[in-house]
Amino acid sequence: MDGRLLRVRHPMSAAPDGLDRGAARGLAHELVERLKGRMLSGELAPGDRLPTESTLVAEFGVSRTVVREAISRLQAAGLVETFQGRGSFVLEVPERASGLREVRSHRDVVELLDFRIGVESEAAGLAAVRRTDHQLKAIERALDDFRRIGDDPSRSVEADFAFHLKVAAASGNRFYTELIDSLGPMMIMLPRTRLDPAYEMSDATHLTRVVLEHENIYAAITRSDPDAARAAARVHLSNTRHRLTSERYSD
Repeated sequence: MDGRLLRVRHPMSAAPDGLDRGAARGLAHELVERLKGRMLSGELAPGDRLPTESTLVAEFGVSRTVVREAISRLQAAGLVETFQGRGSFVLEVPERASGLREVRSHRDVVELLDFRIGVESEAAGLAAVRRTDHQLKAIERALDDFRRIGDDPSRSVEADFAFHLKVAAASGNRFYTELIDSLGPMMIMLPRTRLDPAYEMSDATHLTRVVLEHENIYAAITRSDPDAARAAARVHLSNTRHRLTSERYSD
C-alpha cells in the first residue's frame, strides 16, 4: 500500500476540491497526523523545510485545499512556520519535557484531559482567591482575544491556550504556571485533532459554547468564588472529555 490517503466520499455539500466538507477535513486531519509522525520520528527535524505543496499533493493523492488546511493546522499547533516565498519550516516540537511527545492515541488524549481537569480546576479555584487586579485584567484580555479570533483556526489555538495560561498564573503558584506552560499549545490542539473530522473550531455553535465556558471561569474568578471557579473549569474541560469519550468518537 502506498502513502496516499484514503478518500472518503459522502453525499453532503461539496468542499472546493470536490469532496464533501467532512471528508476534506478528515483527509486534512490524516495528513496532519502523517506529518506529525515524521516530526516525532525525527524524519523531519526542527529547521527542515516541509515538502512543497505540489510534492504533498502528489505523494498523498490529495488536493491543494487539503494540503493547505493541513499546513494551517500545523501552524496553529506551533509545529511549523511559513514564510512567504520560502515555504514552511519545522519548529521545535512544543511537547517539551511534559511527556506530550508520547501522547498519540485517543486514550492518551482522554487521559491528558483527566489530568488537566484536576490541575486546572484547582488552579482556577486558587486564582479566584489569590488573583491580583493586574492578573484579572490579563485573563480578561485573553478572553477578549479568544472571542475576537476564536473562529480563525490558525490563531485560535494560541488564543485558547493564552486564556488557560493566564488563569494558571493568577493562582499565585508558579508550579501551576510552569506546568501549563510546559504543556504548551499542544494541550489545546491534541483534543481538537482527535475530534476531527466531526469537530471544527469554526462551527458557530461550538465556538459560542467554548466562549461561554471561558466567561463562566472568568466571572467566578472576578467574584472571588473559588468553588464556582473550580466547577466552571471542570465543566469546561469535562465537556471536551465527554465529546472524546462518547460512542461517536470512541476507538
